[in-house]
Amino acid sequence: MTTIWAAQALLPSGWATGVLVSIKADGRIAQVETGVPRVGNTVVGILLPAPVNAHSHAFQRAMAGLTEQRGPDPSDSFWTWRKLMFRFLDRLTPDHVEAIAALVQMEMLEAGYATNVEFHYLHHQPGGAPYANPAEMCDRIAAASLQTGIGLTLLPVHYQFGGLDRRPLGPGQIRFGTDPEGFARLYARASEALRPLPADCRMGVAPHSLRAVAPDVLARIAALTDGPVHMHLAEQRAEVEEVSAALGRRPVEWVLDNMALHSGVTFIHCTQMLPHETEALARSGAVAGLCPITESSLGDGIFDGVRWLGAGGQLAIGSDSNIRIALAEELRTLEYSQRLRDRARAVLASPDQSTGRRIFAAAAAGGALAAGRPTGAIAPGLLADLMALDDGHVDLAGRVGDTVLDSYIFAGNDAMVHDVWSAGRHVVRNGQHIRRSEIVAAYSKAMQELGPTL
Repeated sequence: MTTIWAAQALLPSGWATGVLVSIKADGRIAQVETGVPRVGNTVVGILLPAPVNAHSHAFQRAMAGLTEQRGPDPSDSFWTWRKLMFRFLDRLTPDHVEAIAALVQMEMLEAGYATNVEFHYLHHQPGGAPYANPAEMCDRIAAASLQTGIGLTLLPVHYQFGGLDRRPLGPGQIRFGTDPEGFARLYARASEALRPLPADCRMGVAPHSLRAVAPDVLARIAALTDGPVHMHLAEQRAEVEEVSAALGRRPVEWVLDNMALHSGVTFIHCTQMLPHETEALARSGAVAGLCPITESSLGDGIFDGVRWLGAGGQLAIGSDSNIRIALAEELRTLEYSQRLRDRARAVLASPDQSTGRRIFAAAAAGGALAAGRPTGAIAPGLLADLMALDDGHVDLAGRVGDTVLDSYIFAGNDAMVHDVWSAGRHVVRNGQHIRRSEIVAAYSKAMQELGPTL
């Protein structure tokens, strides 16, 4: 049995010292003891539950830095960025996707995430023809996770239409396209890709959005799985206007009236919600999947975290476009966006928890729901998804309790992450992934083949 001893650790009951965590061969925590003298296979300074990365499009990592020039449209926006993304993805082969996904997962682990929830919609060949194996690209995401050791929740995406008028997919979208029958076949084949993976990996589904999926098939798509269901929702004003015109309700209002909502459902972004929508969706039990760095990059808007948490809502954090894979920065951006909007400080703190503690704990708990994964805390029976911070780092010197998380999120960065375990697999040691060199070499080769620009 593997053991980890921590000078201090964040447990469900709060901070504790002299913590000994015992991990079984199946990757689950067997026992947690406190007040134990220094002992064990591995000794760390600060031990935390390692959160889930709740929303990722792995292939977009290869676009980082390539979309920061303004195009001919004077009002550059999400929609012009999307056109560039469509142009880029037509050049990607399965080998490219596997190399990119492995780098993304490696960077997630080095940032402190233990799990990758991959919202995977790049299914077909350029031109839209399926591969001989319709789940070829899902296989490549699974192969990357086998290489990196990350916990994987794979969400194949159903994406049928170019808009709510049910127009056909355009040239940039046809690699995504599925009809309900074809998606069911793809989902079945994708399930086979997970068989060689560790038992902690999961499958779910992702109807892409109300724009891309016929509303009357949402329940049919969700019924394919007993795992998580994710969907983009209320990300852009133009999207809200299109949904309102076609369905007679704003997106959040429509899902509240027409979908069975619970903690197994995650809505991504939700940056364009009215106060009554925020409160009602929070009370439904659904998780809000937030991607603050990408939402900032694309000008999506600001999620109303104050109202959401005040109504008891669950939230998770994801890296989405993967232009920056930085857990501390995602959490900092979430809080700072609230401060800029409200012209206040420590906005998401509570009377009994500091800002860093509250948002870190919320992301850990909500991420577990979003991934359909028994994780999110250091407790017996849960998976040993753990991250250790370097207590020798200059910005953590002398820090204890909640000030550890405040210093990590607001004064530090992911360079503080020293070790990471995913379901007990010790994949990051001394700040680096155990297979970093080969993963970086394969990614660099893929980038040379793709070329420098869009």
